[in-house]
Amino acid sequence: MADESERAVQAAVEAEMRLLDPDVRASPSLVSELLDPEFLEFGASGRRWDAASILTVTSDGSVAPEAPVKISEVSGAVIAPGIVHLTYLTDHNGRRARRSSVWRLTDVGWRMYFHQGTPTS
Repeated sequence: MADESERAVQAAVEAEMRLLDPDVRASPSLVSELLDPEFLEFGASGRRWDAASILTVTSDGSVAPEAPVKISEVSGAVIAPGIVHLTYLTDHNGRRARRSSVWRLTDVGWRMYFHQGTPTS
């Protein structure tokens, strides 16, 4: 069971890192592969996002690849079968945030179901 949990957490971490990749973030089709249709985010800005609003922003051509986000303190746990909770710290050009994501296993792979970013110093 521990191996299964470790594999689930690793799969969610890998998917999360893909979403943080500037080239993936600039591609609506790649982002779409990683977001659950019921996705919801409370961003570090305080804005509420869903899958459609994220894809609208990425598909309008205004999102150019950015500098990579620095990630630290990554931790994950299986909280139910097929559900992984990740937490980590990001630093993007001096803007730091504590982040929390919930990933769920679907018929097409791991998809981010929920994300929250909270600014920190």
